[in-house]
This record gives sequence, C-alpha cells and structure tokens, in this order.
Amino acid sequence: MFFYIIAILAICYWWWVWRGRDRSKITNLTGKYIFITGCDTGFGNLAARTFDKKGFRVLASCLTETGAEELKAASSERLQTLQLDVTDSDNVKKVAERVKAEVGSEGLWGLINNAGIMGPTAPTDWLKIEHFRAPIEVNLIGLINVTLNMLPLVKKAKGRIVNISSIGGRLTVNGGGYFPSKYGLEGFNDSLRRDMIAFGVKVSCIEPGLFNTKLSNQTKVIKEREAIWNQLPPAIKKQYGEGYLQEDAARKGKLVRMSMNTDLSLVVQCMEHALTSLHPCTHYPVGRDAKLLWIPLSNMPAAIQDFVLLRNKVKLADTSTG
Repeated sequence: MFFYIIAILAICYWWWVWRGRDRSKITNLTGKYIFITGCDTGFGNLAARTFDKKGFRVLASCLTETGAEELKAASSERLQTLQLDVTDSDNVKKVAERVKAEVGSEGLWGLINNAGIMGPTAPTDWLKIEHFRAPIEVNLIGLINVTLNMLPLVKKAKGRIVNISSIGGRLTVNGGGYFPSKYGLEGFNDSLRRDMIAFGVKVSCIEPGLFNTKLSNQTKVIKEREAIWNQLPPAIKKQYGEGYLQEDAARKGKLVRMSMNTDLSLVVQCMEHALTSLHPCTHYPVGRDAKLLWIPLSNMPAAIQDFVLLRNKVKLADTSTG
C-alpha cells in the first residue's frame, strides 16, 4: 500500500514539474520580428492577425496581391505584407533581402513555414508525375528554400522555426504528392532541429489533423479527382468500375465529417507556444482526430494500419490486369 502511495505522489510531482515547464514563457518578446508564409487564408492568415495583436512585428507573405491587401486592411500599421511564391527561387531571395533589411542586427525571432497546397489525391495508378510535383515543390522544396534563406537571420536572433506539417507526415491515407511532401518535411524538420541546437535555435513541427480550410475543400478535391478520372484509359476505368467515384466520395465524405475540426485557433495556439515557451515541444499534434485516431494509428504496426484504412476503401470491379 505504501508503495502505491509513493508511486502516485511521484507521478503527481512529475506532472506538476512538466506543467510548470510547459507554461514557462520567455519575457520581453513584444516587438520581435516573425515571418510567416502562406497568409492569404487559413492558419497563416489567422496567425498573422493574432501575433500582430500580441505586439509582434509580423512580416506576412501572401501568394496573391488580393490576399495581401485584405490582410493589411484587417491588421495594424505594424504588420507588413510581402508577396511570395515559395516555388520561385528569385522571389524567395528578394523577399529574404527585404526581411534582412527590415530586421537589421536584431535578426528574425520567428520563422513560421505555413504555405502549402493539397494537390490532387487519387489512387496512385491514376496519377502522372505532374500530380506529385506541385505539392512537393510547394510543401517541401519551397519550405526548405525559404528556411535556408532565412536561417542566418534566425540564428542571429537565436530564435524559433515552426514548420507546419500534417498528420499526413505521419500516416498516408490517400495517393498523391501531398503525403510524400509532408513525410519529407518531417525528415527535414528533424535534421534541422538537431543541427540548430548548437546555435540556440529551437525548431518545432506542428501536425494538424483535418481542419476546415481551403486546403481541405471537398468540392475542389472531388472535382480534381473527376478530372483525372475522365482522362484515364478505359482499362483502368474498367478495373475500378463506373460507380467507384461516387461511392468513394460518399465514404470519404463521411470520414471527413467525422474528423473535421473547425477551430483554427488551436493550431495558432501551438504556433504561439512554439514561439514563446522556454521549452517548446518538438512536435504538436493538433485536433481531435489527430490525437485520438491518426497519431495513435501511425504508431501501430503496418498490418493494423492497413486493416483500418482499407476498411474505408471501395471494392474494385475488376482486379485483373490482362
């Protein structure tokens, strides 16, 4: 009995210590510079407006001029917008020079790599290399290029880098370039985190589940899949069957409705913790679906993953290859 009391007290003590570390924050961050990519809509847009209100000097990059104008209209005069296509190396270099001139000797406290696209998702044998290339160029190569150009500024400030990944970097649930891009991001994030420890730079990775953003717009996803289906050879259409698209959309739609998170601020709260905590987490799974389903499933044996995910697959009409 005495042993159990000691064990419970020890658990409570370590929980209290962990909570104390988790809540310890850096002081005097007001006025620090942070650079965020992908601020037209979604997580990036909300993050830019939130950190602006909290007193950071936000440098928010948008893909479109319209996105930049709308964000600027919704923010204080302190926030600055820049137009950036992360797949354009010349554009990335020019923006990095502008950021360098702005932050000066102070350096860049925070880099939030948020820009990303979904790209088409469909069975692998429906796809062409172009379908894989676009999300990999944006979500991985573009992110790495932005990081390399901003890294000297972050090192100067001994600041923070926050990479927005996905549960798709832990578990693949569809064919397409999105999931390989996020697996690659996770690998880059881990190597970067270890390389930067010696310089006092802390690197975190945020792994959202399914959130209600333009990235997860089901109407767009279905239209892209239909366009690919219409270009398929008759032999592949025969294997999948004429009713495949409709049944697959119905099953995925049901899963989306069960998994969808609507509160984007949950992700921004993780960004804030990564930027301001004395002890930021290395990984932040976010969303009910991520914590209760996708992350636990990603840690299970492949046979269990396959069993669970294949239960949501539509049975094919003809699997012969002749």
